[in-house]
Order: sequence, then structure tokens, then C-alpha cells
Amino acid sequence: MKESKIIAIANKVETLASAMNRVVHELTNLKDLSVGTMELVKCLPDYDKALQKLKDDVLTKKEEKKYPADATKDEKSKIDEIRKTIK
Repeated sequence: MKESKIIAIANKVETLASAMNRVVHELTNLKDLSVGTMELVKCLPDYDKALQKLKDDVLTKKEEKKYPADATKDEKSKIDEIRKTIK
């Protein structure tokens, strides 16, 4: 391989390393921002009530009935019975 080609590859590697360092720095900044925002939100009134509502909404979505596309009415009924015992 020619020396000029090796130098070009080395320059590209340095450029990529620099770009990755900027990405890592930006991710660190975003993490700090999100942690600070979460701590601020925890101080807001009714935080606990809103958190509980969010948890309830997530549980409700999980409990939405999903059946196989070709399930018969009897099979759906049996699936419902199994789901009741799991709760």
C-alpha cells in the first residue's frame, strides 16, 4: 500500500475518533440534563399522583387483550382465564 493511502486512512481514523469523542461528550451532557430534569420534576406538586397514574396507564396497556389472529372465541376465553390466574 502506498504511503499516501496509509496517511489518508490514518487521517480518516483520527477524524472518526474525534467525532466519537464529541458524541460521547454530548451523551454525557444529555445524561446530566435528563437527571437534573428528573430531580426538578420530582419537586413538583402532585408528582406522586402523576407517577401513579403513569404506572396505571402502563399496566392498562399491558393488560389489553391481544390474541392470535386466528384464535376462536373459545380459545380467547381460555386465554382470558389464564391471564386472570397470572395476576
